[in-house]
Amino acid sequence: MASHPTAGDLQIITRIAVFRGLKPETVEHIIAPATAVTLAAHQALFRQGDPATAFFIMIDGWVKLYRLTLSGEETVIHILTKGDSFAEAVAFTGARYPATAEAVTDARVVRIPADHIVRCIRESPDIALAMIASTSQHLHHLVQQVEQLKGQSGVQRVAEFLASLAPLDHGSCVIALPYDKVLIAARLGLKPESLSRVFAKLRSVGVAVHASHVAVSDVAKLRQLAADERAAIRGTLRNAR
Repeated sequence: MASHPTAGDLQIITRIAVFRGLKPETVEHIIAPATAVTLAAHQALFRQGDPATAFFIMIDGWVKLYRLTLSGEETVIHILTKGDSFAEAVAFTGARYPATAEAVTDARVVRIPADHIVRCIRESPDIALAMIASTSQHLHHLVQQVEQLKGQSGVQRVAEFLASLAPLDHGSCVIALPYDKVLIAARLGLKPESLSRVFAKLRSVGVAVHASHVAVSDVAKLRQLAADERAAIRGTLRNAR
């Protein structure tokens, strides 16, 4: 279901990276025809191979981008949430979406038509530069993901994921997992059973998993483990195996 963006939507839209550095009046012109789309969990926003007719900004909820392998299995590329933008590059090149975007939870997404973006770029080349910069950021993120999958252990990957969700830098907290563990495992390049084993190993550094919530006794220690900065913690984990 589509509707006009609310004042709260517009506050999020105007702060995204792709609009950074643009004049307020330029941003207003870009988002003039925007519509807000409400998605139910598991509803597709677009599918791999569809013509790219728009680019999108996350307002609320979670959306996953994935590709289907030749065997029909999903390969999760990215999981997006509030303030993230996606499909900028294909929107102004007239290509097809290289992946499927599907809501993980109920979600709200703002849609900006691709043909309008192209007209705006022709009127103001600064917009193209902003979009190139945003696309570069997405590429950098993908490179980081590849580096993470290649260079970090499963324990480090999960620790980094949990640390990114922690609301503070030090002390204890309880983290609500934003989506199910099967998807978390896919996002981190793990099998679900491997994720369960990692959670068991993390108990030795004060991480306890209770259904969809994770209690962390020391967020700083978790962050150190994610960054691989303390050999003492690594030794603790080795001894716990």
